[in-house]
Amino acid sequence: MFEQIERVPGDAILGLIEAFNKDTNPQKVDLGVGVYRDAHGNTPVMRAVKEAEALLLKNETTKSYIGSHGDPRYGQAILSMVLGDASPVLAAKRASATQSPGGTGALRLAADFIKTHLPGKGIWLSDPTWPNHLGIFHAAGVEMHKYPYVDADNRLDFDGMLSTLKQIPQGDVVLLHACCHNPSGFDLSKEQWQQVLEVVRERGLLPLVDFAYQGFGDGLEEDAYGVRLMAENLDEVLVTSSCSKNFGLYRERTGCLIAIAKNQEQMENVRSQFAIVARENYSNPPAHGSAIVVEILDSAELAAQWRDELTEMRDRINGLRRDFVDALKPYGLDQQFAHIAEQRGMFSYTGLTPEQVDRLRDEYAIYMVRSGRANVAGLATENLPYVAKAIAAVVK
Repeated sequence: MFEQIERVPGDAILGLIEAFNKDTNPQKVDLGVGVYRDAHGNTPVMRAVKEAEALLLKNETTKSYIGSHGDPRYGQAILSMVLGDASPVLAAKRASATQSPGGTGALRLAADFIKTHLPGKGIWLSDPTWPNHLGIFHAAGVEMHKYPYVDADNRLDFDGMLSTLKQIPQGDVVLLHACCHNPSGFDLSKEQWQQVLEVVRERGLLPLVDFAYQGFGDGLEEDAYGVRLMAENLDEVLVTSSCSKNFGLYRERTGCLIAIAKNQEQMENVRSQFAIVARENYSNPPAHGSAIVVEILDSAELAAQWRDELTEMRDRINGLRRDFVDALKPYGLDQQFAHIAEQRGMFSYTGLTPEQVDRLRDEYAIYMVRSGRANVAGLATENLPYVAKAIAAVVK
């Protein structure tokens, strides 16, 4: 029966990893893969994580299942981190947390929930968006639509976004990036979030807020502005959270799907359905990553250390953005690429064309996605001059 199965192209980003590893150029630079890198090009294990793991090794007493909703201590910790310790939503018991295998798992839970319990409702995704959003909702059978987000001049197209949101059919789902928009790096201001809220409320839309980078933009509290605005002013909101980036737990697959309902009873109804969806997908989420997060956040000392490390990572990325624009000044390109310093998070829509990206790879061993999306964390003080010179060569 397998004779009829055709080979399909691999994931473009994973293909970049393979090509980069095979490249023998000593000056090669990886700006493609979406993981944080330090000044030495490594994706380190955070010090707070190492200490938490040592405590787990010493004190862990079981490897039993943790249930379809996951560790309740983890769920409470994530609810507080996402919605705030003093959240009126939490006080009213309107929010529920279901642990998932990474943010991707949380998105798939949301997709299956939408398909089953909101029949006929489509989902609206930013153009561009994280490519796997398309795969996840397609696999779940949810009809997808797009709203503008980046214009032809490689700027945030908020007017186009708002205009399209005003035309979305009532009851449809709109996926919003909470911060550090992937892949563009363009985020909404507080004023723009307020305008989006008003349209969502007026149109009766269900916001699904993807919150994969809390703490990587302007800070843990600052990055949660849009999520909390929606949660505190709407009856119903879905939020997907991930600990891959801010705790560096990429391979531990530690995420969460949060449901916010009008009242506690409706929340419990939705929560019961999440358990069924989780059971049918993977039964129980992995426990190690969530145990690390709980160990850190339950310790004042480890939590403070983790926040300091997260600040270091965020400051490094934002500093690299400014340094990158400065490195292009000698070539007269600093104004053309000034938007990179204004963006947030690891990713940047550089504005480079697919042909220019190909030249960077073939002639200079600089790897990034053909859309021009670059992982800024792949830059370093040592390679900035080389990357700037190469970009100048392919742009001019």
